[in-house]
Amino acid sequence: MTFMMTNSSLTEPEYDLICFSHLRWDFVFQRPQHLLTRFAKNHRVFFIEEPIFGDDGPRLEVSQREDDLFVAVPYLPHGTDVDAVMPDLIEKQANEHGIYEPVMWFYTPMMLPWAGRIKPKAIVYDCMDELSLFKGAPPQLLDREAELFRRADLVFAGGQSLYEAKRERHPAVYAFPSSIDVEHFSRALEIDDEPADQQGIAHPRVGFCGVIDERTDLDLLTRIAELRPDWQYIMLGPVAKIDQADLPCRDNIHYLGGKSYNELPAYLAGWDVAMMPFAMNDSTRFISPTKTPEYLAAGRPVVSTPVRDVVRPYGEQGLVYIAALPEEFVMAIENALSEDPAKRQAKTQEFLSRISWNKTQREMSELIKKVIARSVDSKAVSI
Repeated sequence: MTFMMTNSSLTEPEYDLICFSHLRWDFVFQRPQHLLTRFAKNHRVFFIEEPIFGDDGPRLEVSQREDDLFVAVPYLPHGTDVDAVMPDLIEKQANEHGIYEPVMWFYTPMMLPWAGRIKPKAIVYDCMDELSLFKGAPPQLLDREAELFRRADLVFAGGQSLYEAKRERHPAVYAFPSSIDVEHFSRALEIDDEPADQQGIAHPRVGFCGVIDERTDLDLLTRIAELRPDWQYIMLGPVAKIDQADLPCRDNIHYLGGKSYNELPAYLAGWDVAMMPFAMNDSTRFISPTKTPEYLAAGRPVVSTPVRDVVRPYGEQGLVYIAALPEEFVMAIENALSEDPAKRQAKTQEFLSRISWNKTQREMSELIKKVIARSVDSKAVSI
């Protein structure tokens, strides 16, 4: 596919954005998608995923998702030295598509060698997770992160805890916790039609939406389902990095699979309580779940295990119930079921108005512009 310049790019041609991501664009709609779809309104965005290995290639397959947003998937033969091949593939695409004054945006330090000989206007590290603590993390990840800190102009931290852990490692670290598209999720307050696969499930319903992986406390889910067999527990989302056979199997636990971002409000509309049964382990130490404000915008009361970035600020401000043990979790759900929805929604409305994805993207964009302006001024002075 030819990477064509569109009219929206011509209105603000400061830079094109090349994003290197360990997350696939079509997996779940989360922080990268929220931010980059907004950047694509004024810049061309080239989103590069991890390779898919097979019997053919090497090649970079590019598909257009919006006017100025393109997803590039590397297809490589088995056994390929990825770091040796990818720089040439990316440089070739950049030349063919006329990449203009690129800004490089990294979600994973592991792709840092892929930048090759391309000279960026700025380098951004959007650190949305502590990847070194995730299951199967590559042993060289920490060394590459250290190199990325040395080369980056800006570091965006995806939560307050991550910010506190990273702020001494770089002079320009900024906290940008999970934000919210209030308009999208508040549709749940007005939806009456039930999705077909949720219609037959009895109430009360306690729901979760997100990736079901090593961050999910399956023991907690099992125990609360046993403690209240009259409640129905709905689990929306793909299963990743854990065996499907390890999922608790009970009549009152319903796995409905992955849903698109556009479908989520309709599912949330039918829940009585939303839950976040996160395991308290290394992989959740620094997470800032996007689902916290999404649940609140949908008008659902929320019960969560004591994840640090949920306790601060949501628990401290009385916006989310915090519970650790199964018995406490059940008690918190009981309290949530007896809440006055109007009072809860009034309390959350002002808080949510301060954390929109639009505001977050604008603030990030301004920081990038300042970096580029400093670079231009520096070159002018040297001349």
